[in-house]
Amino acid sequence: MTAAGADRVALVLGARNLGGAIAERLLGNGWRVAALARSEDSLARMRDAGALALSADAADPDDLSRALERTQDELGPVRLAVNAVSAARPPGEGPFGGGPVADARLEAFRGWASAVAEQSFTFLSAGARALRRTGGGTLIQITGGSSRRAIPGRGPWAAGAFATRAVVQAAAQELRGEGIHVALLVVDATIESPKTAPFTEEVPRDALADMADVAAAVEYLAQQGRRGMTHELVITPAGDRWVP
Repeated sequence: MTAAGADRVALVLGARNLGGAIAERLLGNGWRVAALARSEDSLARMRDAGALALSADAADPDDLSRALERTQDELGPVRLAVNAVSAARPPGEGPFGGGPVADARLEAFRGWASAVAEQSFTFLSAGARALRRTGGGTLIQITGGSSRRAIPGRGPWAAGAFATRAVVQAAAQELRGEGIHVALLVVDATIESPKTAPFTEEVPRDALADMADVAAAVEYLAQQGRRGMTHELVITPAGDRWVP
């Protein structure tokens, strides 16, 4: 939940593809934005767009806490924090998502599941502490359709997404009364972006999620008041399947 005008300060984690689109929408609508990334090209893009560009590891609690503190020092109290990080750290070989349970190695589970769950926890924990100190706001964790259902061959990936959903649900219940709105934004589709272009060339555009739509959903959640808090929002493009 955010106030209007000068109080609209946001921190976006993972400001490359989707995170960059979110940061640019917020900047275009009058927010003051800090954008966290690790690659210099992403940081340069955010500087050019007018954001405070921060080089940090979003999975490191100390790095993230410092980024939140710097955002407050330079832009003002953070009212919105968005986690758009691709947190999986696959072991360098093996199938996407970790592979079948009977065949997957423990290293694959750690990279596809544990890393994702830990990074989400780090975001929610550090973000909640920061918003507590400054009077509340909104924390938005973005995830994919694997948080809703497991797919054969991608059990480790789904385990991380399920854990993300669980920790968001817990945080949402714990923090509602403190003026902190916690929401899970599920993009139940492949997102059209430079990152996915190599393997989506033959996919109809209406079967791919639009980064602009996801960015609009983020701002919608951030602008909700205490009498209408959405804790889970699912985006599914019309050209893809929708499963209740």
